[in-house]
Amino acid sequence: MLSLLLCLGAATVGGVFFAFSSFVMRALGQLPPEAGVAAMQRINVVVLNAWFLGAFLGTALLASLAAVTALQVLPAPEAAQLLVAALLYLVGPLAVTMRCNVPRNERLARMEAASAEAAQYWPLYKREWTRWNHVRTVASLASATCAAGALIA
Repeated sequence: MLSLLLCLGAATVGGVFFAFSSFVMRALGQLPPEAGVAAMQRINVVVLNAWFLGAFLGTALLASLAAVTALQVLPAPEAAQLLVAALLYLVGPLAVTMRCNVPRNERLARMEAASAEAAQYWPLYKREWTRWNHVRTVASLASATCAAGALIA
């Protein structure tokens, strides 16, 4: 059951990140900087809701439980895949978000969308934020894949 829940959570979060990597950031980048900055600032406020945080942080909790469980049952065949799934989620989506995406979001939040400072920062923000989002996407989906593998091992 833990593998299934981790698989579903990681895949759901990975899907959100995939949407940002594949079209949301591109759409925001096609707007004038003031509009793109304002939209991203709004997204960064609205994303802090029970649905997304429940999936994002709930999956981190599941990953933590999965890591502990896997370490207790090693060398069971599914344990290694479950451990890798857990570590991929904890290092990818969780750690990268906290160390790479959130600081950029916080810096952007302190800027007035119509300011010259925001217009100058926006291209760098988009490039760096999206690069790290690609990492979160791949790690989330790899975690889901490993968790699925633990189900069938």
